[in-house]
Amino acid sequence: MESAATAGVPTPVAAATTTTDNNPQSIDSSSPADAVNRLIHAVSQRQQHLLDKTVPHVLYRWIACLCVVLIYFVRVYFVEGFYIITYAIGIYLLNLIIAFLSPQEDPEASLTTGGSLPTRRSDEYRPFVRRLPEFKFWLSIIRAFIIGFMMTFFDVFDVPVFWPILLFYWVMLFFLTMRKQIQHMIKYRYVPFSFGKKQYGKKPAPTESSE
Repeated sequence: MESAATAGVPTPVAAATTTTDNNPQSIDSSSPADAVNRLIHAVSQRQQHLLDKTVPHVLYRWIACLCVVLIYFVRVYFVEGFYIITYAIGIYLLNLIIAFLSPQEDPEASLTTGGSLPTRRSDEYRPFVRRLPEFKFWLSIIRAFIIGFMMTFFDVFDVPVFWPILLFYWVMLFFLTMRKQIQHMIKYRYVPFSFGKKQYGKKPAPTESSE
């Protein structure tokens, strides 16, 4: 009778096995994939923290960017190859420059809907808001040249081309694109820089002192 009464009660070992089987998170939490994800998350947080600390140091950031660009061109000069990678970086930089010089809002739409770009001298001054902010512009250039520098260590990317033709084509493309951008600035009367601008509007007339 006693054995029959206790037959339906699970033993402690069986209960522990059932709890472990019903809780697969305890196994997944210690899996290698979860450890790799935690490591990637920690590295990305550390990288973002370092990038945030460089935001106010504009001059030093661009000096570092110039050093990265020089290192890349020194590498290409001594290797005497990988010109197709340089051309691809040049096209990418051209797109970045256009986004950096363009306003965030479409000027044509702002004229019809009353956007943020002032079109008359009596309008209130508003700072120029770029489509591509300065920090993202700098970071994109840094990443492009670092990736290009790493690609120069793989011969599969060294496509034989006649580099003067690529250079001539890039210069012509740069000239035509910047010409179109300057015409766009003149047409919609905006300047992609806010340094030294003063507030629009008429100055109050000087009041005459009554004698």
